[in-house]
Amino acid sequence: MEKRIGFLSFGHWQPIPGSQVRTARDALMQSVELAVAAEELGVEGAYVRVHHFARQLASPFPLLAAMAARTSRIEIGTGVIDMGYENPLYMAEEAAATDLLSDGRLQLGVSRGSPETALRGSEAFGYVPPEGSSDSEVARQKALLLLAAVRGQTVVDADPKMTGGASGRLAIQPQSPGLADRIWWGSGTRATAEWTARQGMNLMSSTLLVEDTGVPFDELQAEQIARFRAAWTEAGWEREPRVSVSRSVMPVVTDLDRQYFGKRSDDDQVGILEGVRARFGKSYVGEPDRLADELAKDVAVQAADTLLITVPNMLGVEYNARLLENIVRYVAPAIGWAPPEQRSA
Repeated sequence: MEKRIGFLSFGHWQPIPGSQVRTARDALMQSVELAVAAEELGVEGAYVRVHHFARQLASPFPLLAAMAARTSRIEIGTGVIDMGYENPLYMAEEAAATDLLSDGRLQLGVSRGSPETALRGSEAFGYVPPEGSSDSEVARQKALLLLAAVRGQTVVDADPKMTGGASGRLAIQPQSPGLADRIWWGSGTRATAEWTARQGMNLMSSTLLVEDTGVPFDELQAEQIARFRAAWTEAGWEREPRVSVSRSVMPVVTDLDRQYFGKRSDDDQVGILEGVRARFGKSYVGEPDRLADELAKDVAVQAADTLLITVPNMLGVEYNARLLENIVRYVAPAIGWAPPEQRSA
């Protein structure tokens, strides 16, 4: 299995001491610059997280289009967009336009979202769940409508007065060939991973699993991936699906690295999230050879085809580019990654 490496940025900005990202403009412009630097390093993906009502990235499509304009090879993507805030048909138009501008490089990750600063934030955007429906159900329904629209299914009746008398149904325009195969669902449970496979979406396995069976995080995540692949095969899809996992990986090479990330935790984190026992993955911090050995033993990283590195974006482009360089040079080969120019045709 060919391994891909990407970075995932939450796009934080704060005017605080030590921050290299003090304004929203800083966050946006530096996200583009990091995508450019990552492509030069051979990194395959530039992904952004979407959060609303916070000093983080919130409107991904203009940003991804700007990334596309400055690059030529790297995948541009989201990990993930909360569907509760979205109009699925308008989103399908924006996604298709972004994909066309990028020449088919968009990887669109969506999900039900995660805990946020706003109470009922999506309702402020005008999306109130129907009586008796949950946020998860609404997000799934919207995702399926998005998927149908991207696949070119008709979604509205034509007006014969405007079509020269022709009747029938109309699809969203523009359409971008292949985009439907590049939609991912961010899954936090094994059952949701199976649902994702049945819909024909790729799997973004969350860094936060809202269940805990007592096994280490990577083993629980690997079981989720195995169930996804089994459900995919059972559904009879012809193409091979993609699976990503995210990790915080901080090689300690310089004194500055030690200053920022000298302390480390060797354990997963377990806690209660929204009344459910949840398991969080640990951070990988330390000398590069040690990290390479640890990631090589991470069964979920081995099971996935794509590893997304969560970057401390507030430390600036120069620092994060060097962090990615250290990862691809010293750590990534241990999980089977090779620079593009060294891969077999």
